[in-house]
Amino acid sequence: MLLERTSETAWVQDALHAAAVGRPSLLLCTGPLGIGKSSWLRELTRSLDVQNVRVMRATAAVMEQDFAFGVLHQLFDSLALNSSDGTNAPDESGVLDAPGGSAGEVASPLTAPLLAAGAGTPLPTGGEPRPEDLLPARMDDPSALREAILTDLCALLTRLGRERPLLILVDDVQWADTRSLELLSALAGRPHGVRAVLVCTLRDGDPRARHPQVCAVTDAATQVTRLASLSHAATGQLVREQLGESGDEEFVRACHRASGGNPAFLRALLPALDAAGVRPTAPHAGAVTALRPAPLRERLADCLRAQDPPVRDLSAAMAILGGESSCGLAGRLAGLDEIGEFDALGVLHRLGLLVAEGVAQFIHPVVGEAAEAFMSIAERGSWHARAAALLHETGHPAEEVAAQLMAAATPGDDWSAAVLRTAADAALRRGAPQEAARFLRRALLDSPEQGAERARLLIDLATAENAYDSAACERHIAQAVALLDSPYDRAAAALRISPGLLCAVSPSGVEILRQTAADLGPPARLNDSARELALRLEARLRYSARQDPAELAGAVRRLRERREEPAVASGAERESLAALLYAATLSGRLPAHEAARQATRILERVPATGPGSAHVLPLLTAVFTGADQVDALADWLAARERHQREAGEARDPLAQIELATVFLARGRMAHAREHAEQTFGKAANAQHGDSAASAVAVLAAVALETGDTALGERVRAGAGRGRATEDLLSTTMLRLTEAQMMFRRGELDRSLATVLACGRRLEAVGWRNPVLFPWRPRAIRLMQRSGDLESARALAEEEYAQARILGAPVAIGRAQQLRGSLRGDSEGTALLRDAVRVLRGSANELELARALRALSRALRVGAEARDLQCESAALAMACGVTWKTERDRSGTPDPADPQPEPSLTPTESRVAALAGSGFTNQAIATELGVGCRVVEKHLTNSYRKLGISGRRQLLALMAGTGTISTRT
Repeated sequence: MLLERTSETAWVQDALHAAAVGRPSLLLCTGPLGIGKSSWLRELTRSLDVQNVRVMRATAAVMEQDFAFGVLHQLFDSLALNSSDGTNAPDESGVLDAPGGSAGEVASPLTAPLLAAGAGTPLPTGGEPRPEDLLPARMDDPSALREAILTDLCALLTRLGRERPLLILVDDVQWADTRSLELLSALAGRPHGVRAVLVCTLRDGDPRARHPQVCAVTDAATQVTRLASLSHAATGQLVREQLGESGDEEFVRACHRASGGNPAFLRALLPALDAAGVRPTAPHAGAVTALRPAPLRERLADCLRAQDPPVRDLSAAMAILGGESSCGLAGRLAGLDEIGEFDALGVLHRLGLLVAEGVAQFIHPVVGEAAEAFMSIAERGSWHARAAALLHETGHPAEEVAAQLMAAATPGDDWSAAVLRTAADAALRRGAPQEAARFLRRALLDSPEQGAERARLLIDLATAENAYDSAACERHIAQAVALLDSPYDRAAAALRISPGLLCAVSPSGVEILRQTAADLGPPARLNDSARELALRLEARLRYSARQDPAELAGAVRRLRERREEPAVASGAERESLAALLYAATLSGRLPAHEAARQATRILERVPATGPGSAHVLPLLTAVFTGADQVDALADWLAARERHQREAGEARDPLAQIELATVFLARGRMAHAREHAEQTFGKAANAQHGDSAASAVAVLAAVALETGDTALGERVRAGAGRGRATEDLLSTTMLRLTEAQMMFRRGELDRSLATVLACGRRLEAVGWRNPVLFPWRPRAIRLMQRSGDLESARALAEEEYAQARILGAPVAIGRAQQLRGSLRGDSEGTALLRDAVRVLRGSANELELARALRALSRALRVGAEARDLQCESAALAMACGVTWKTERDRSGTPDPADPQPEPSLTPTESRVAALAGSGFTNQAIATELGVGCRVVEKHLTNSYRKLGISGRRQLLALMAGTGTISTRT
């Protein structure tokens, strides 16, 4: 079915009515490639009233231009064929009633051989009839021949149209053979006496449309129309027909924009989308430009191949440059002057291949692919090399030049290596390390096999690979170190190896660090920048050996034996001290207050608005968390996030994990989960081990603290797709979540054995910090569940002893709570009171909530027990971990299965806290800048999760708690 072609059809019908009363006409229908001229002409007779019309039809073709009178043959053959199959009305003129049923039987001696050839008699060799085959011997003048044939043709057409008007349809007239064009132009110039309408279609922009004989026909046209592109509404109708459902507005708009309303583009793109299973919805709008249908590409390639050289060259230049070429740039690459480029652009626009007139941008990427389709590989490489030189000469960005160099088949010029390195730097700055590595590998192909220049390229390549492939990074650093003569240069190169803050550096990487450090010498014997390098190498070696108990003990000893404050003036000094503090924190042997004090000294000298914190901050995050003192770190992270937001910078995955770790240390599980999940999917699937391990560790901890086994399963599944399982911390956390699921399945003994095995592994490497590695509390609860109270009490005493050595409030308070819960007498209650007292000085509000809950249960009845219970519930709700009041009244909770109820989201926690403080729904909406219905939705979810029915029970739940913390 043709769309939006009614006016053109009516135009032809009016011309037929005029021809019936003796006013013949030549109608010319033009338009770009694929606009639907042939389809319209093919369907024309079905839309017209042709009961009393004779139809003659011919289609010219590129490959048939050398067949003389080929179009005229088709016209008369179609007349006879249509008469025999009933398309034309019965002949009453006698022209077609002669024996043989062909118009050729009644033609004159001049046209009979011509028309007989169309009926099947072959023409003489060479494609054109010889004059002696057509004429008596006396008519050997070519002009007389044409005039005689024209006279006979007009007489024949006059006789054919005597009873009924003729509708003569010639498609793609620009490709008609010369002889047919001569006769058509002569017929158009002498229409009188012939009751006929001649309708020709012409492709705009085709080179042969400028042929003199074609122009003679088109110039004689009495009326000309240009088929318009389909409207947005018609595009939507085609989408519905092809894909079986109405398309979203955005999808239809994308189809219309990508096709320009051209039916050929749409009828190629839509079936391809259907075959790919793409539904016409807004999220799939991008697929319209992503597809490159092969039939459409081949048709476009054939069209471009037939163009004149300037048009072919300009289209090739545009395809090579890609996107919207700068004014004059494509023309220069194609070797055209301004006038030549203007003319070639005009042809491409008339062909319907540009987004707009005078704009060197194809309407769809498939046009660019078609322009490249008729290039050989060598030609394409040569085009790209010339494009790179042109872009470099005209001062385009290095990444644009580098993209052309990547596709060039020939070696680069002298300037190419510098451009590729600059492009790699730009790619790294915008967060595309793999693209940067591609540029640098290309630069290596043109670099000498030895020397400092190749070493610098290898170092840059390793720097890019450091973000996603640590093994490749180490391999290329090793190659660079072998090419460098200076110990200083070798040390600087070795520091490009991934620090391995969480995932271990490989033995070969450690060997490179160790060897370059030995070549450089100890820091005490060096000055200035050499000393800085030595300190950084020392720091990298120290945290590379973080699973060596002797190294951890040595770090503690070194910190204790210092007679003066460690220097923190330079970046290297801060990194060295951070590595010492990190090792000491893992061991749990350095007092928490001292570790936090030294970490604060470092943090005060690291600006939140500048670079220089990438290697230090992850270490400090572990130190502050392990010391249970995260306020200074939280303020620093908030300042950095505020700066990044104001500067419009993207969030770094590690920065999100650091925020999540702070929330985890404060017991804010909902906020910790929210920040960690923002990077978990990306980190777990990437090769960036530190981000993956950190995300896994935080989310696994959240799953353990909230009893969310579904989250634990998802984290374990995601960790298996990346490198997170190479890290001891994340591996341990995953094993603990597995133990939790074992307990849920009733496998108590296996669960306890798994937890104890994790503990032994941590103890073996010297990781004894009870804040960072709280495995004993889980083992104690499982022992208590199994009835082995003696072992549980012994393990609780060990936990308390470790906590006293560290001195962190959360570790001491948690140990006291465990000891008190295991006793169950008045001394146990005293221990629980001490736990509450100590935990009020801790950053971890969730542990305080648990201690309050345990003390409330120990007291059982009375006003104090009720107040403690309400305060506990309010704190837990603010942390995003809830327990229902019914459970508090039912007795002792499951010691191995902490709080499995759904957690409140950060927003739900905030809304519930405000409601519990007496805020009305409208006041909460004003405070948060949302609508009242949003507030009602969050409150409804909170009531369901808390197991209460409404605001009155929420107020009762929070009664006696004082102010409700909404700290984030």
